[in-house]
Amino acid sequence: MASKGMELKVLVVEDSKVTLKAICGYLERMGIQALTAETGRDALDLYRSEHPDIILLDGRLPDIDGFEVAREIRAMEKKKDWTAIIFLTSMTKDEELARGIEVGGDDYLLKPVSEIVLQAKVNAMRRLVEMQRSLIDLTYKLNQANKELQLLSATDGLTGLSNRRMYDELSLREWRRCERTKKSFALVMVDVDYFKFYNDHYGHQAGDECLKAVASQMRRAAPRASDVVARYGGEEFVFALGETDMDGAKWVANHLRQRIADLNILHIASPLRHVTVSCGVAAVMPGDGVKLEMLLQSADYALYQAKQQGRNRVVGVEYGQANKEIIP
Repeated sequence: MASKGMELKVLVVEDSKVTLKAICGYLERMGIQALTAETGRDALDLYRSEHPDIILLDGRLPDIDGFEVAREIRAMEKKKDWTAIIFLTSMTKDEELARGIEVGGDDYLLKPVSEIVLQAKVNAMRRLVEMQRSLIDLTYKLNQANKELQLLSATDGLTGLSNRRMYDELSLREWRRCERTKKSFALVMVDVDYFKFYNDHYGHQAGDECLKAVASQMRRAAPRASDVVARYGGEEFVFALGETDMDGAKWVANHLRQRIADLNILHIASPLRHVTVSCGVAAVMPGDGVKLEMLLQSADYALYQAKQQGRNRVVGVEYGQANKEIIP
């Protein structure tokens, strides 16, 4: 009787038509329709195309012997693949049996093959195949879960943008890339104008929706895969733009500023009467003595200047400008 479980794909490699017919008959009574090959080359071709779960392999074949077939199959297997190989042999010498195991065999059956022993060994291999598949499935699920956890740990829960931790990692990676390629690197600091007044007037739930709307426009304003778009904290956001000079970064900032204005989100607690953003821009060529931290300070100072000048605007400053001015 066949044990219940997964459907097995079994390849029988045997040059004796009598033995082949007998084994296939035994397998049919187990509910298994076997694939068959009478030469080693045919067996390898079927392995490549069908990927059987179990191979019943004659040790002696007319072209290449079963030991070489087993060796080639093991060489073709990928990390997550495993095919059970049971040698069919009339040899009883320990050296020959050991050789079969050494080249990749998992077990052996002595000829003439006993139907009872064949069923027992196929069922044993079925259990091993099922365990291996379950392990692969579990490994895949664990990998997916780990990816989701990594994504959650790197993502701002409200807006879906990168969070501060991920910004630090990705911006440094882009900075180093620009340093290698000798390209300019730019930062744009973005702040929602009068956001505290918005929260106080409309409530925190409306405030969250406002931040999500700003985040959505930020994604659209910096579409390159290398652009880093992050929520820096509270109502403050940041772009890290590789291979971008001051003019390019100002264009991105103005593009964002206009997109936010075009949303026409009512903000009666603001002198501007709708939700707007202020942007501070700084750019520099990474190199010796040039620091990403100082570029961030410069962009933050530029943002301060944008607010001082009336908000809803973009201001750019030179790298290091924050250290040349006293910010009240």
